[in-house]
Amino acid sequence: MSIQKDKIRNLVDRREKALQGGGEKRIEAQHAKGKLTARERLELLLDEGSFEEYDMFVQHRCTNFGMDKQHFDGDGVVTGCGTIDGRLVYVFAQDFTVSGGSLSKTMSEKICKVMDMALKVGAPVIGLNDSGGARIQEGIDALAGYAEIFERNILASGVIPQISGIFGPCAGGAVYSPALTDFTLMVKDSSYMFLTGPAVVKSVIGEEVSQEQLGGASVHASKSGVAHFAAESEQEGIETIKRLLSFLPQNNMETAPLRPTEDSPARVDDALNEIIPDNPNKPYDMYSVIRSIADDGDFFEIHKDFAKNIIIGFAHMDGRSVGIVANQPATLAGVLDINASRKAARFVRMCDAFNIPLVTLVDVPGFLPGTQQEYGAIITNGAKLLYAYGEATVPKITVTLRKGYGGAHIVMSCKQLRGDVNYAWPSAEIAVMGADGAVNVLYAKEIKADPEHAGEIFEQKKKEYVDLFSNPYQAAQKGYIDDVIEPRNTRWRIIRALTQLEGKRAELPAKKHDNLPL
Repeated sequence: MSIQKDKIRNLVDRREKALQGGGEKRIEAQHAKGKLTARERLELLLDEGSFEEYDMFVQHRCTNFGMDKQHFDGDGVVTGCGTIDGRLVYVFAQDFTVSGGSLSKTMSEKICKVMDMALKVGAPVIGLNDSGGARIQEGIDALAGYAEIFERNILASGVIPQISGIFGPCAGGAVYSPALTDFTLMVKDSSYMFLTGPAVVKSVIGEEVSQEQLGGASVHASKSGVAHFAAESEQEGIETIKRLLSFLPQNNMETAPLRPTEDSPARVDDALNEIIPDNPNKPYDMYSVIRSIADDGDFFEIHKDFAKNIIIGFAHMDGRSVGIVANQPATLAGVLDINASRKAARFVRMCDAFNIPLVTLVDVPGFLPGTQQEYGAIITNGAKLLYAYGEATVPKITVTLRKGYGGAHIVMSCKQLRGDVNYAWPSAEIAVMGADGAVNVLYAKEIKADPEHAGEIFEQKKKEYVDLFSNPYQAAQKGYIDDVIEPRNTRWRIIRALTQLEGKRAELPAKKHDNLPL
């Protein structure tokens, strides 16, 4: 055999070994936990044959604690680029079969390289996390590696979509990279995230808690809001990431791809004329309204299990990708609280960063009262949503279906926050507060002065208030509402407004950066 053939055979053998990661036994151990390997995940994620790998032969440079005696090509992370539905993406997938996927300095350099490339060419970056944390043997070098990744997350924020999939452990400093990205997905029963593990929690504060209770997918999807999605399996998680990408542009200079549909933009839905109950305190399901206006009734919800009193997610309308924000009267009467405010604010800012128009469906009686909310800074958190809408320059279309009371009316993309087109249904009530509360404030002395006729006075004054404010026409007369529309026509009125606003141009005052009320 010639020297050249020898070298080629060596390359082929070395590549084959690199593809095995930590070896067959560790792959079997990964499968025994019901988990896929890094390469299997990328195979499911990317179009067949599209993966172009970088740095397959990179090895760590650590010599501490006997590390110089053990090397694996790739050093615990698979990096490169490929396509999803023909669109370019950059990817990294941590390989738990090599040193538990622990982060070394060279691993961070590999990850940073693909992030730099993604930013350079303007393509999304997807990170699949499955790591035991920092490689302790490398000490400060591992910490520096994390910081290098975080800095790139920050620089890429709002420029290219960043998506994190948590497919195993993600603990300590490692959690901050997913937290800095646009979307985080976790897998139930096999992934977890926390800053300090159960052992540390017990030693410091004496609390006994399991990994799942402390930082499992269900916890972060429903209680903390750290996870946008909690998938039942890795396969479902990867399909969710792929679907999410279909609503997003490649970068902040582009718009999301159009999705062909046979659903007529002129479609009307008579059921919407009957959806608002006669009793103003009776709930209805906002999902029915969303499905009615979306192409083919298809709605892709974000943060489904967190702060259910507000709904956020993506839909297509006449093929265009739109972000939908909607109060949910069926949960806490659709009231705004701390979690709902920050959930919606983050989504609004993401849509604005990536040129995705916003459709806001309003039925909000106000902000949730009480000491828990006030002590938890509902003022600051409510201001986040107000700020997000006021700052956004994408097309903003608002439809008030029923209640729009007080500060909550303002916060939900009102005309004064530069709402482009603001519609209302005939059932809309736009006022400082509801009729009962208003009468008790405005006529308290009069009612108290005549206790014998208090009930009559209350009802009379309530009728006067209802006639004046419990309708959309006061707001329409002043130009705060652009039109009062028949509910059945909501879909085509929104689509027509979106068409009119395609060429919208709006700029913010020159500044280094804003000072969002965090």
